[in-house]
Parts: sequence; structure tokens; C-alpha cells
Amino acid sequence: MPTAQATQPEKIDIVYLWVDGNDPVWRQKRQKSLSQLTANNRNSIAKYGNVEGRFRDNDELRYSLRALERYFPDCGHVYIVTDAQTPAWLDNSAQISIIDHKDLIPSSKLPTFDSANIESYIHRIPNLSERYFYLNDDVFFGSRVDLSHWFSQDGICVGWSDDLPVSNEGLQPEATALENACRLSIQWLKTHENSDKQLDQDRNQYSNLSPFKHTYRTFAHSPRPMLKSMLFALETEAADLFKSVRSTVFRAWDKPTIVSDFVLRWALANGQATLRDYSHIYLSTGDLKTTAELESFVAANGQLDFFCINDTTDDANNLDPRLAMVQEVLQMMFPQASRYEKQLGAAIRTSS
Repeated sequence: MPTAQATQPEKIDIVYLWVDGNDPVWRQKRQKSLSQLTANNRNSIAKYGNVEGRFRDNDELRYSLRALERYFPDCGHVYIVTDAQTPAWLDNSAQISIIDHKDLIPSSKLPTFDSANIESYIHRIPNLSERYFYLNDDVFFGSRVDLSHWFSQDGICVGWSDDLPVSNEGLQPEATALENACRLSIQWLKTHENSDKQLDQDRNQYSNLSPFKHTYRTFAHSPRPMLKSMLFALETEAADLFKSVRSTVFRAWDKPTIVSDFVLRWALANGQATLRDYSHIYLSTGDLKTTAELESFVAANGQLDFFCINDTTDDANNLDPRLAMVQEVLQMMFPQASRYEKQLGAAIRTSS
């Protein structure tokens, strides 16, 4: 007779990427790396690939963890992947771990400031659960997590963004990294879909399906449901894509995005992902003018599958009132400190 422990489902771990762009040591490292790039590599930096908003810490992680505790209290271990940094407010807890870049990425490939590069290694975190969520720190669960909305019997669930469709053409240097990632993923899939090479026996069951129609759209800025076994398999199957993205120092317009695009698109094309129409809100802080524009988040709290508050203030000053408005509303929505915070860390941080 199986024990109670043997019949319990595996916990779903959580992985975040986080960076404190105000850290003077980190900023010096970033500037030194930029100065050492060749002219060609500088020209390859993606649009918005090296702006302050990409690296700014506006306390989003603190509130994302509060949302996690409210809406997915039964999650497994939480991993925060960083570059020799730790949030000052983070408690020393057995439920959460800091994973340094150097523990995942070969030293010869460091430093890197490209989240797409860093993402390609996170399935290698020791003891990571088979099923896990990957989140950027500006992504928040918005209601009680129903795992059937994120993981299907065949694999994972994905959803499209509300952005306009991506044009069906070659790579565009002035396009966003996600738009070009869509093009690169589809290009790779079209090249390999008629190949005799197969991932494994599980993939054979889809050989009689009608040809898959590729969709030129980007995926929503959402929690990413992931399967560790799928990532390890694709690391071999799509070794060229992994090698390409792992060559970057800063996000490049001509390099793929593995976790936030290719894996999701590959899973759709191979019958291992299900499309869902998630209830969500996406906000670009660069478009924010008044606090009233954030009222929709407060009103929808507890009703959305997820929401994203993307820092698009780019090179604005850290005291920009738009950033303060975001903090104010997040504090209103999630006023209680989570179990991941130090006791004195519940109060909102003042900008340095």
C-alpha cells in the first residue's frame, strides 16, 4: 500500500530573475562590459536592450512574492536568480534560495545582462521540480492559481499577448526583441518540421496531425509554466538556438529567446501545449500619466489570472513620479508582508 507521502503530488517550484540596477558595483560591471564590446556587438543590442528600465528595481519582486503567497500559497521552493545580489528585505528562509549566475552559467560566458541568455539556464537549477513557473519580477499572479489552467495533460498552457501581430518578414533591427524572437522561432520550426530527426518517442504520436499553422504573434507577459524535462530535451534538439542566445552580453535583436518564445511555440507545434485565453492586464509604465490609470488593477485584484507592470520609463530618473505611483498602488493591493520578507521589511522601500 503506498504511503501518504508517495501519493502526494510534487510541489510546483517558482523561479524569478531579479537585478538591482542601482547597485554601484553592478553598474560598474555593466559599464565595463559595454565599453569592451566590439562595434558589431554594440550594433546588435536590441531596441531597449540596455536602458535603465530593463534593470531598475522598483520593488516589483517584493510585491510579486506577496501576490504569490496570496494566490499560490502551496507553491514549492522559490528560487531567485541574480548576479551576486540579494534584496535587502529578503528573509533568510528555507523556503527561498538565491541562485547566483556563476552557479548556473560558465564563467567564460559571464557577465551577461541579457535575460534571454540567463533564462536558458534556469532549468539547470539543482533540485528544481519537474513542473515549475518562471516569472519576471514584474509579473504577478492575479487570482487563486488553478494548476489546470497552466499545465495540461499533454504539457503546458500558453496565451497570446494583446499586441498587434508580428509582420511575416525577416528580422528587423528596429523591432523589439520579442518580435524578432517570434520570427526566429518560426524560422527554426519551419526548417526542422520536415526533418527526420525526432525529439523522442513521445513526439511520434503527433506525426499524423495536419501541418501546424504558425502564428505571428508574441506571447503574453505571464507566468511561464515549464517542464524541466522538455527544456533538457530541447537543449539537445535545438542546440544551435541555445548556443546563439548564450553568446550575448546584452540582449541582441538577432538572437532567439528560448524560454519566453521558442519553448512555448515549439510545444504548440508539437502538441505539447494548449492555448488559453487568460484574463490579464498589461501596463507599460512609460504610458502612465495619473494614478487613476492604475485603478483597473485595484478593481480587478483577485479576478485576473495574472497582470504585468512593465517598466518602460527607460532612462528616466529613479524618482520619476510614474514609478512612485506604481509602488503606491502595489502597496495598496498587497499591504501585508509575505513570509519571504524580513519582519522590518514590510514597509515600502524609499528610493535611494
